[in-house]
Amino acid sequence: MKGKRTRHLLLVIVIYVLCLLYFFPILYMILTSFKAETQVIPPRLFFSPTLIEYERVLTPQMLHYLANSALVSIITTIACVVFGVPASYAIVFGKLKKPDNLFFWFLSTTLLPPVSVVIPIYLIARFAHLLDTRFFLILMYTGVNIPIVIWMVRSFLKDVPREVLEAAQIDGCSKLRSFFRIIIPLTQVGLTATALLVFIFVWNEFFFAINLTYVHAATIPVYMASYMTQEGLFWAKLSAISTVTVLPPLILGWIAHKSLVRGLTLGAVKG
Repeated sequence: MKGKRTRHLLLVIVIYVLCLLYFFPILYMILTSFKAETQVIPPRLFFSPTLIEYERVLTPQMLHYLANSALVSIITTIACVVFGVPASYAIVFGKLKKPDNLFFWFLSTTLLPPVSVVIPIYLIARFAHLLDTRFFLILMYTGVNIPIVIWMVRSFLKDVPREVLEAAQIDGCSKLRSFFRIIIPLTQVGLTATALLVFIFVWNEFFFAINLTYVHAATIPVYMASYMTQEGLFWAKLSAISTVTVLPPLILGWIAHKSLVRGLTLGAVKG
């Protein structure tokens, strides 16, 4: 009994150590954000906390970039769910000849490196006069993330028994009504996890944002890059703006962590 408790205690200690190592970069970033720029190098364990770098980065200009990120991420997430969920429903429950081929075609688009398509996308945006517009970012991010929605939602829909839909049809329920009354409630956990992941992907996206925007539609990752100059890296300012940037996904993840964990676990059971 004593040996079992000792092993349990050692396991708990190992888990806490691993969690601390995993969280250490974020912790160091938060601590650095409360330092002045002159206190960052060399690294100091003890310092006098200050909010001077937050005062310097929290400007109306930064709020403009933050608003762009929020607007683009929210609208893109809604659009991906609106278009991706019915597409996945058609692949799983529709009368398609080769649904698996269509699914893998959607899935194959996620394997395409972004750098290989940035030039044609840039030219399309330029000739359409859509460079540096939030509309084009939303349009492009929606196209990029719909396959991810189809991929994840498909695994959740495959867990829904067909007998439930057949029983609903016998009772006179149309396909559209059964989709909203049966499919959506049964897969609500998976849809929440999928929407949260899409939001995080769009919120963190940098490559297309830096190449297709300048000022008006630039997102928060583009603003963060402005502190990496030829003069050097402003570590304290980068840490302050990074701390502010990770807060929205962190808060959403904390609120929906039960749905996220359960949804990803269900999605991992079947593919």
